[in-house]
Amino acid sequence: MDLKIEASKTALVVIDLQRGIVGFPSAPHASADVVARAARIADAMRAAGGTVVLVHVTRSPDGKDGLKPITDAVGPVGRVPTAPPPDWAEIVPELGPKANDIVIAKHQWGAFYGTELDLQLRRRGIDTIILCGISTNMGVESTARDAFERGYQQIFVEDAMAARGTEEHQATVAATFPRIGRVRSTEEVLAALK
Repeated sequence: MDLKIEASKTALVVIDLQRGIVGFPSAPHASADVVARAARIADAMRAAGGTVVLVHVTRSPDGKDGLKPITDAVGPVGRVPTAPPPDWAEIVPELGPKANDIVIAKHQWGAFYGTELDLQLRRRGIDTIILCGISTNMGVESTARDAFERGYQQIFVEDAMAARGTEEHQATVAATFPRIGRVRSTEEVLAALK
């Protein structure tokens, strides 16, 4: 199916491309490649009159707003360090923010819960979101599931996202995303924005 994007009703939502997250290893795409592709799409969205939303995860200075579930697995991706370095939550400079971008600070995996993301999108008449970022199976997938439940159309840029491991990335891209939206490449999204 051909991809058609009406930029005025579409937002690029970039998940967690911030200094502290892009410093972790990622697969199947390197963090630097994910950032470069996301930046290309962001520039194209801005040029086409679309909305760019840059989401980053952070916590309050005392850390008391961080989630602390009892889990079987522990890993660096998706967890804010107890004492992160001062620039940990800074959005990578390749992405901005630039004039008119929306910046959303979240405190858990998904970008909708406890933020004004839905409000900002609806006030702008956005009905479609393009998602990319790190981590595919955590922040991106959590945001995608919430967007689906809120009725947004979705486009997932497979090569502009990554996870800690290839298997985690592929499981989400193959099993979840096709059920709630369309999976496309950076080049397909850029072609649809022209």
